[in-house]
Amino acid sequence: MSYTGPDLEPPQPRRSPLRRPLTVALAVLVPGALLGWGVYAATGGGGGTGAAPAAPASTAAASPAADRDDAKESGAGRPLAGKVVLVDPGHNPENYRHTTEINRQVDIGTHRKECDTTGTATDDGYAEAAFTLDVARRLRTLLQEQGATVRLTQDGDRPYGPCVDERARIGNEAKADAAISIHADGAGAGQRGFHVILPGPVHAGAADTRPIVASSRALGERVADRFAGVTGSAPADYLGDGTGLVTRTDLGGLNLSTVPKVFLECGNMRDSKDAALLTSGAWRQKAAQGISEGIVSFLRG
Repeated sequence: MSYTGPDLEPPQPRRSPLRRPLTVALAVLVPGALLGWGVYAATGGGGGTGAAPAAPASTAAASPAADRDDAKESGAGRPLAGKVVLVDPGHNPENYRHTTEINRQVDIGTHRKECDTTGTATDDGYAEAAFTLDVARRLRTLLQEQGATVRLTQDGDRPYGPCVDERARIGNEAKADAAISIHADGAGAGQRGFHVILPGPVHAGAADTRPIVASSRALGERVADRFAGVTGSAPADYLGDGTGLVTRTDLGGLNLSTVPKVFLECGNMRDSKDAALLTSGAWRQKAAQGISEGIVSFLRG
C-alpha cells in the first residue's frame, strides 16, 4: 500500500475530454440497473432478504475424503498437509464406572477378549487413562500445527471405551496414514523405560495384519527414536532386549487395523522414577513432541 505524507498531495488526475459524455451515459444507465435489481429481489432472486445465501450446514461426521480435503486446505505448505493421523488415548477415565460394559467380550480375529480395561495407575493414584488423554491432546495440537488432520478415538466425550475393535475401526474408516495408541505400563517397581509395540503377522478371522506389518515397524522405529531423543528416556530394561521394540499378536487394536499402527508404552507407572516423569506436565509435553516428530519423520519418508 502506498502512503502520502503530510506535506505531499496526491497527483490530480487529468480531466478527460470524454468525461461529460460518460457522465450523461451513466445518468441514463444507473436508474435502469437499480430498477432491474428491485424486480430481481422482489421475485426472490436475492434470497428474500437481499442477504447472501447461507452456507450449507456441516455434517455431523466428516468422511475420510472430507478429512483429507480439510487437511490440504488448513495445512497448505506444512509437512503433514493432506495427511490423516489417528491418535488413540488408551482406556478411558470413566471405564471403572462401567465394568459390565468393558468386560464384554469382542472378537479380535485370533480370539475374543475384553472390550477394554481400566488401565493402571501410579502408586499415588494418577490414572493411566488420564495420562493418555492428556498426551493425546498435546499430540493433536502439535500434529495440527504441522498441517495434519487428527482424529481421536475418544476425547473424554464417551462414558466408557471405545472397545478395542472399535478403536481399530475408527482408524480404518478414517483411512489414517498413521495411527498410534498411547499407553503407560504397569510393570513391577524397579523396571523402567518405554517401549513400542508392533503388530505381528496375523491372518485369522477379521484380522489380517500382513499388509501393514512392514509399514508399522517403520512407524514404530521412527517413534522410538524421536521419543528417546526428545524425552531422554531409555528403552525398557525389562523387555524388548534394549531396542524399545516389542512385537505382539494379542492386541485387538493392532490385529484389526488396516492402517500402519503401533502402541507406545511411555513408561512404567508402577516405578517411582518413571512415575515422577509421567506425572509431570512438562515431561508429558516432551513426550507429545517426541511422538509428533516420529510421526512426521515416518510420513515424510
